Amino acid sequence: MAISDLHVGYAENRALVEQLRPTHDDDWLIVAGDVAEQFADVMWALRTLRERFATVIWAPGNHELWTPRNDPEQARGQARYDLLVAACRDLDIRTPEDPYPVWEGPGGPVIVAPLFVLYDYSFWPAGATSTTEALEIARAAGIVGTDEVLLHPDPFEGRDAWCRARVAATEPRLRAAADELPTVLVNHFPLVRQPTDVLWYPEFALWCGTTLTADWHTRFRAAAVVYGHLHIPRTTWHDGVRFEEVSVGYPREWGKRSTPPAQLRQVLR
Repeated sequence: MAISDLHVGYAENRALVEQLRPTHDDDWLIVAGDVAEQFADVMWALRTLRERFATVIWAPGNHELWTPRNDPEQARGQARYDLLVAACRDLDIRTPEDPYPVWEGPGGPVIVAPLFVLYDYSFWPAGATSTTEALEIARAAGIVGTDEVLLHPDPFEGRDAWCRARVAATEPRLRAAADELPTVLVNHFPLVRQPTDVLWYPEFALWCGTTLTADWHTRFRAAAVVYGHLHIPRTTWHDGVRFEEVSVGYPREWGKRSTPPAQLRQVLR
């Protein structure tokens, strides 16, 4: 099962998490990022879910990596990520820094690979011929990601440099995994550009992924890809691979939909 973008800083979303339950005692749960902004809220939600599901697998979103001024935990950048990983390990939650687990149930065996790749501003808007120009186009349209203020890349020069470092560190691990078994790739951001084509504000795609992962679903034998971030829950297919966007989103978004919010998505059958 999979879900993302829980945003439990909202009371309505916190109530949704309190209601989440597995369908079977041996259900695994993928949480594909953006659990919350405050460190304590992230841990509350993940602890709550870990008490209910046989295995919980977490991939960070951008919101977990924010350092809000009112958060007692003021770690930034890599240091904040390291704290999140350590806290997840204390809860026996799988992270991108741990050995990838193997799902042996229906649809398996597959290797479930939680990823932390970030973005590098390479999803340029129409008319851009460079990243600098792409960012200028976005700013002219009034679109600037909140990450520019709250997601610090320390000790990297920028979020794009952090992204490239994560890609370089992740590719060899995925190559080795795909040599053994098919994979389920889990990343907060979409691994391909196409899901961002439906954004109301196309310039926001700059903060939504990297072209460096565009062929990972085929190179690394993905049986499915799980992601969030866009707050547009749906199923799409790319090169014959099923992509599941599993986000809950904000109350103002899910409150307008005809479908019930916070529905766990079954990834494999």
